[in-house]
Amino acid sequence: MAATQEVVPARSGVGAFVGGLGIGTLGGLIGLGGAEFRLPLLIGTFRFGPLEAVIVNKAMSLIVVVSALPFRTGTTSVDAIAGQWPVIVNLLAGSLLGAWVGASWATRLKSETLYRVIAVLLVAIAAVLMVGHGAEGSGRPMLVGPSQMIAGVAAGFVIGVVASLLGVAGGELLIPTLILLFGIDVKLAGSLSLAVSLPTMLVGFARYTRDSTFGVLLRNRAFVVTMAAGSIVGSFIGAMLLGVAPGSILLPALAAILLISAVKVWRHR
Repeated sequence: MAATQEVVPARSGVGAFVGGLGIGTLGGLIGLGGAEFRLPLLIGTFRFGPLEAVIVNKAMSLIVVVSALPFRTGTTSVDAIAGQWPVIVNLLAGSLLGAWVGASWATRLKSETLYRVIAVLLVAIAAVLMVGHGAEGSGRPMLVGPSQMIAGVAAGFVIGVVASLLGVAGGELLIPTLILLFGIDVKLAGSLSLAVSLPTMLVGFARYTRDSTFGVLLRNRAFVVTMAAGSIVGSFIGAMLLGVAPGSILLPALAAILLISAVKVWRHR
């Protein structure tokens, strides 16, 4: 199987960089790592199997998140992030377990089933982008006290499962949760989502190392590094273009891309 993958012409270095560049630009425009757009590309264009695509996506998402953290401190101070440690711990209490469970499910599902699960989750993320991502929040949490903690753990668990199944950072779900459930400012929510995403992704990644499919990273290490580099450059470009592209047009267009990708992944064999 490995020999078949090596002769796929679409996995050229130029294709990997250009694909990463375009996806990173899309992600940068809306404050995400672009993993939700990268996954359908890995499956449809670069012909990775579903579990291989998730693992490659997870590896590159980790690289993008780690590179984004230092840049975020330029707009959101470390003290401001650290001051929200109860919120971070609350979400991590659920997301770390969810990440492990999600990765376990992914390694056990049949390829066809995993394709279908990925397609459904892409549709769900498209809906979240349209409904929740643009929310500015009122500064008031939806819940308080024990009910907020329980809801935070539950939300964290779901986000951890989704992040592991798709190999994404989970920001498209974390940011609306932080804004609506905890009343966090949208700019601070972006930084907090990274603080929650990184350990959550590491747990899911650790679980994937126990599966034989994890070797896909060694077999395609040049591809992974090249596409990750393109994603990082694209994220920077997208952030620079943020003030130019109107959100009223951008979000529906991105949601449409995810829906089209979901259809292609669903039909993939």
